[in-house]
Amino acid sequence: MSRQAGATTGNGAGRRSGRRGRTAARTRKAAALLTAAAAIGAVTAPIAWADEAAPLPPYSFDPSAQRIAGAGSSADAQPLEPGRTYRDTLKKDGKRYYRLNLDTSRNTYVSAVAVPRPGGKAAYGDGFRISVQDGSGIECGYQDVNFGSGDHVRPLAAYARRIVDPDVSGCQEAGAYYVVVERESDAASAPDDWELELQHVTEPLLKKNGPDKLPESWPSGTPAPLAAEQKKRQGGNGLHDAVSLDKGEWRADIRPGQTLFWRVPVDWGQQLFATAELGSSDAGDDLVGNALALGLTNPARGFVALKTASYSGDPARAALDPLRPVDHKNRSAYDDGTNGMRFAGWYYLSATLSPEIAEEYGDQPLPLILRVDVTGAKQPGPDYAGDPGVFQVTTGDRDAAASGATGAEAADDPTMAVVAAGGLGLGTVLLVGLGAWTLLARRAAAR
Repeated sequence: MSRQAGATTGNGAGRRSGRRGRTAARTRKAAALLTAAAAIGAVTAPIAWADEAAPLPPYSFDPSAQRIAGAGSSADAQPLEPGRTYRDTLKKDGKRYYRLNLDTSRNTYVSAVAVPRPGGKAAYGDGFRISVQDGSGIECGYQDVNFGSGDHVRPLAAYARRIVDPDVSGCQEAGAYYVVVERESDAASAPDDWELELQHVTEPLLKKNGPDKLPESWPSGTPAPLAAEQKKRQGGNGLHDAVSLDKGEWRADIRPGQTLFWRVPVDWGQQLFATAELGSSDAGDDLVGNALALGLTNPARGFVALKTASYSGDPARAALDPLRPVDHKNRSAYDDGTNGMRFAGWYYLSATLSPEIAEEYGDQPLPLILRVDVTGAKQPGPDYAGDPGVFQVTTGDRDAAASGATGAEAADDPTMAVVAAGGLGLGTVLLVGLGAWTLLARRAAAR
C-alpha cells in the first residue's frame, strides 16, 4: 500500500408531384446531414471560440456501455463480464457491489471512471475506493483516488485487481468475487451524483513464472527536450475518445473546468515522459493554486501518477516524474508510479484546468502545450500463455498515434481512422456531403 498524489493502491399524383417529393426528400436528407454534422462537430471540433455562456462539453462515455445497477449487498450483485463496459450512478457516500465469476487462468482488472458534474466543489481527500474481494470479504487488490488538495472536481480513474499467483495464499480459488466501489465525501462537498464507467479486462498468465525482482538501476534521468515542430491536436472529452499521440510537441486549447484526454502507445521496455505547459495570459496576475493537473492512467485504466501546477498569468508547467520502463516485473513494486507501468499498451494522459481560472482570467480558453516523449527500443514482451488483448502495441496503434485518430475512431470505424490520417475532421466530411445534396436539390428544383 502506498500513497501518491491523489491515489492509494493495494495489491450510432403526377410526374410533377413525384419530382416535388424527391426534391423534398433530398432537402430533408440534407437537413438531417447538416444536423449530424453540427452535432458531431460540437464534439470533435476544438473549442477555440467559445464564449462565456457556452457550456463545457460533457464527458464522452463509451456508447456501447451497458447500464447496470450496482447492488447494496454482495448477495444481489450483478455480474460484470470480461471485455465489457458498463454505466452506473454513484450517490454521495454511496457503496455499490458487482459480481465477478473468475477462474484461475487469467488475471482480472476492473476499473471505474467517476465523473462528477463539472464545477462541483470538493473537500480535501474526496474521492472513491475500488476493490476486488473474495467471498470472505478479503481484499485481493484495491486503489483509492481523490482530488488531492484541489477544491474542484474532475474525472477520476482507478482500478482493482485479482492476480493469480501460486506464491500468494489469498484470492486464488475459482468462484465468485465482488467489486466494491465506495465514494468517500466530506460533508461540505457537492452532493451531486457521480456517473460511473466500469470496465472489466483480463490478462493472460505467463507460460512459466520467472524472477520478478526489479533492477536496482534504471534510466531515471529526463531526456533532452525534443526539437519538434509544434502541431495542433485537441484532446478528447473522455478515455473512450482520447486523441492518439506519439512523441512530439502538441498544442491544444483548454477552458476553465475542462478536462482533455490523450493516449500514447508505450511498448515493453519503453519509457514515457510527459509535460503540460499552460500558456501565459495578460488578463491578470492573481495566483490560482493547483490550476493545472496532469494525470496518467495505464492501459487497464488504473491510476499511475498526477502532478499539479499553480498559475499567476505566467507560463506554468506540470511534469510527470520519470517513470520506469514498461516491464512485467514492475508489478512487484508497491508504489503506483512503478506498479502501474506493468503492461504495454495505450497510456492515457489527462489535463484539467481549474474552474477558478475563470474568476481571475475569464472563461476563454488558454493555450496548452503537451510535450510527449517515448524513449527506449521495444523489448520482447513476457511469454504470455494467450492473447494479451489490450496489453500490447500493434502496428495499427502506431498508425493511430501518427494520425491522431481517437480511440473510438480507431476501434469502431476504420473509415474514421482514414479520415483522421488525411487530416480531415468528420464535420468537414459531412459538410462536403451536404454541399453535394444541396446541389442535387437545386438542380432538381430547376428541372
